[in-house]
Amino acid sequence: MLNFDWLAGISQESAKMVFLVMFILIGVVILFIPNDYIFQGVEKKKRRWWNNLKLWAIGVLALLFFTYYIF
Repeated sequence: MLNFDWLAGISQESAKMVFLVMFILIGVVILFIPNDYIFQGVEKKKRRWWNNLKLWAIGVLALLFFTYYIF
């Protein structure tokens, strides 16, 4: 049904590097999100580091990056 013959010429290392670079680019885009947007609706006094979604997203991307790097 789906024809993936066009991927036959790409090595596994090249495909792996493409995904690793994509994870890095997503991480850079996440870092450009303003903190005021992340904490929208939360008072400045009640903002804690564990509520920062940027940190959680970077952590998940780091875990995915490490897993893809190993395998």
